[in-house]
Amino acid sequence: MSDLSAHYRIIKRPLYTEKGSYQLEKSNTYAFEVLMEASKVQVRKAIEAIFEVKVVKVNSMNVPGKPRRVGASYGHTSPWKKVLVTLKEGETIQMV
Repeated sequence: MSDLSAHYRIIKRPLYTEKGSYQLEKSNTYAFEVLMEASKVQVRKAIEAIFEVKVVKVNSMNVPGKPRRVGASYGHTSPWKKVLVTLKEGETIQMV
């Protein structure tokens, strides 16, 4: 298995939100959902390898699952990990 495929396993998906758009405009920060076990160093290496950019800072947070109800039964959504990646000034990530 190639090294790049390992990086793609770490990064699950980019997050497109109103708050994320504001952070992108103000501080060149992108949001991603990543594996729960991924460390900041692994995320930094994965972003730099996949998108060929220079990462300045990585902030991570664990998002807890929310309670949900379907009919009479109760449950919750799965917890997940969110990272905010700040890029070097002048660099961008092209996301379609």
